[in-house]
Amino acid sequence: MNRSRNISGIVLCVIVTITWVSYHLLTPGCGKKYEPPPLRWYFNVLNNSIATDYYQQHTTTEFAELLNLTRWPDLSLKELKFTDSTSPKETQYHIINKRDLYKVGETLDVLITTKDHMGRLKTYGGDFFQTKLHSSKKKAGVPGQVKDYGNGSYLATFLLPWSGEAQVNIRLIHSSEAIAVLKDKRDKYPEKVYFNGYFESLGVSEVTECNLKISGKNVCEFNDPAAGEIWQCVRPKTLPCDSWRYHSMGGYRQVTNSLENSFLSGSVTDHNIPSSEPPVNIVQSNSSLTSKLPVCKTNLEPSLPSGYYYEDQWTSLVCLGQHFSKPDDARACLRGRDIYMFGDSTLRQWFEYLEQFIPSLGRIDLHLNYQSGPLLAVDQEYGIAMRWRAHGLPLRTTKTLTSNLQYEAAQISQIGGGPYTVVVITLWAHFTNYPLDFYLQRLVRVCKAVESLLTRSPQTTVLIKSANTGYKTVYGSDWLSLQLDILMRAAFKGMAVTVLDAWDMTSCHYLPDGIHPGPPVIRNEVDLMLSYICPK
Repeated sequence: MNRSRNISGIVLCVIVTITWVSYHLLTPGCGKKYEPPPLRWYFNVLNNSIATDYYQQHTTTEFAELLNLTRWPDLSLKELKFTDSTSPKETQYHIINKRDLYKVGETLDVLITTKDHMGRLKTYGGDFFQTKLHSSKKKAGVPGQVKDYGNGSYLATFLLPWSGEAQVNIRLIHSSEAIAVLKDKRDKYPEKVYFNGYFESLGVSEVTECNLKISGKNVCEFNDPAAGEIWQCVRPKTLPCDSWRYHSMGGYRQVTNSLENSFLSGSVTDHNIPSSEPPVNIVQSNSSLTSKLPVCKTNLEPSLPSGYYYEDQWTSLVCLGQHFSKPDDARACLRGRDIYMFGDSTLRQWFEYLEQFIPSLGRIDLHLNYQSGPLLAVDQEYGIAMRWRAHGLPLRTTKTLTSNLQYEAAQISQIGGGPYTVVVITLWAHFTNYPLDFYLQRLVRVCKAVESLLTRSPQTTVLIKSANTGYKTVYGSDWLSLQLDILMRAAFKGMAVTVLDAWDMTSCHYLPDGIHPGPPVIRNEVDLMLSYICPK
């Protein structure tokens, strides 16, 4: 009975999280004027007897309706051919109301007109673009904001943050047809990425398939009581379930047919839209974009865009960010700090950067799998302790002891916190191939752990690294990452945490797009993190 109530409570938390997310993300015209309770209200509901009754009153239809509120234009592929899909070569864009000169602080509007491979105008939306305004000479870039009109045309809007020349760049990441494939495979084939479980006892070993959920097979189920997470492995033929010793990445299953592969092929994925538009000329204005910004602290309103690059340095438009060009400056900022990092390899890059940048920060060899950690570096003179460990399963990693794979919610619950404690979290890259409800359940548990930490120790600094760009396949795509990122930002909204916008920082840099950003991007991301740890 208690287990049933717990499951119902988790599902309820997912439902109300989606409700909360949807309210804050929908464009005007949704029709309901409803101010949702704070997210902490939902956590309280989980511990209340009304949880089961509340869930029983909500039908599957209503649950589907709530999920649809985080919608992307739906498209059926049954009647389509590859030639009907959006072509990056045929698609065009042009600047609206073009002028000879623009001023810093103004905006530039660009109309994108999509066409298929036969040169015919598209009549529906749903394409996924990434846009930026950039200058190679000044090593400058700023992301654009894209509005989908739903009829095959899109409006990209750019802030003009620097003086000089700037060139528009529009990239078609995925056509609407490719998005339909990604969504279908995400929702229907969560086991397309699978893992290995290694069982060993008394000299006997077996390897079986593992995942968040294994369908249609006799399984061993591993329930983490501290985090509330469940992991399943196919039951070994001879060994008991408690002989599970190691975990590793397994492989990828082919889940697409030839037509679906064509929509996701390299010939149409992540391509620049050609244009004859010349650079725009921008002159300095009397106004400053950063003169009235506050110091970096929690609960600041987000900005669109969140910042821009100039001479390869990121200028935040949210707060007065700093640049720590000298190791001693970063070391002084971190003096006495106890830093915990939970996440994937994109966050491990931050650990690696600081470890290399600050010579006195030395690694302690724990003789563990480097890919999953935990990793530890200390500076005894300045009293700095910095840790990184991978979030719990699912995790695409080389063979590692299961005892070292601990869920982030359980780890956060063990942190005392305080004014010298910093917790950094990212949670997205290893969840892109699962339906949204899996991710939402995990996200709610992490939010609850963070809220408990801040309740017992409100002076703790909690930073959330957003998703970044770089994935381009059915197993992990920027569009799939964006879906999770939107949910993450909304779930943490209103809490005393800070979301560091790695999405904007990776989408407009001059380096080639990749899941692991290059050194200049990592440097700027870490500088932004330090700006919140040590505000001016």
